[in-house]
Amino acid sequence: MKPITTKTNVMRLLDQAGISYETITYEYDEDNLSGLLAAEKCGMDPDSMFKTLVTRGEKCGIVVFCIPVNEELDLKKCAVAAGDKRIEMTHVKELLVLTGYIRGGCSPIGMKKKYPVYIEESAILFDLISVSAGARGVQVRLNPEELIRYVDAEVCEIVK
Repeated sequence: MKPITTKTNVMRLLDQAGISYETITYEYDEDNLSGLLAAEKCGMDPDSMFKTLVTRGEKCGIVVFCIPVNEELDLKKCAVAAGDKRIEMTHVKELLVLTGYIRGGCSPIGMKKKYPVYIEESAILFDLISVSAGARGVQVRLNPEELIRYVDAEVCEIVK
């Protein structure tokens, strides 16, 4: 693991909110941004490492979902959770404009705008989960209940 020399915006926001976290860094592969590979490199259970996915609903607009890296988003369940008929993934080219983050470094914390956030219900089974710290190769590990409160997330079943 490489040492992190500067704090990301995610870390600064967590510090300001008084939320404790651990920083985990790893060497990422530009050609393989797999969450499973990231979990392996961090020595973490893939069930406790969460990826952040950005979607667009017909009525509700942009919606953010956090699910374990080894799971797949169920867009029908997501639409029901968000109260919409249909939800689809946003194009990766839109990610930076919408969130301020790039693919492989998207975090539910500190996006450009406050979007509705939904977290897979399995998160609450863990004492600690990790999400991106807002940069590729950097994760923050924190209490899921504190994350849920901080991003004002709804907890529900959203995976296949």
